[in-house]
Amino acid sequence: MALSLQETLYPELNCFGCGQANAKGLRLRSFAEGERYVAEFLPWPEHDNGTGFLNGGIIGTLLDCHSAAAVVDTAYQHGWRPLGDALLPYLTAGLDVRYRRPAPLHEPVTLGAEVTAVAEGEITAHVWLEHDGKVRAEADALWKRWRPRP
Repeated sequence: MALSLQETLYPELNCFGCGQANAKGLRLRSFAEGERYVAEFLPWPEHDNGTGFLNGGIIGTLLDCHSAAAVVDTAYQHGWRPLGDALLPYLTAGLDVRYRRPAPLHEPVTLGAEVTAVAEGEITAHVWLEHDGKVRAEADALWKRWRPRP
């Protein structure tokens, strides 16, 4: 099985959504496919929103963490590595999530992402979650360069 971007670029990260070092986390695995980034996620029964669908907070986490893979991969392509003792070169500065329709709780969902703007100070990405060919949620993610503070 191929290693994901998370396993390759930041395997020690303990993030709940994408950290491969977090045994109790979602452990999202994203992959580059040309200009796009893709992932598949199978929700757990504990991710129920109370009405039998995927919880909106989990959806937001998946969108945030999938955009991280796209942003960090792009940063590495430009030679922008983490500074100081950080595990990531960029941190989420904004996530504008729009929920379009309910997402299933008992079937895999697919995530997609495209980087939309690149500069060393910030990178933006458009990310979405879909099922059965329909977008269930989407977001524009703004990531800022993390710099150590004196």
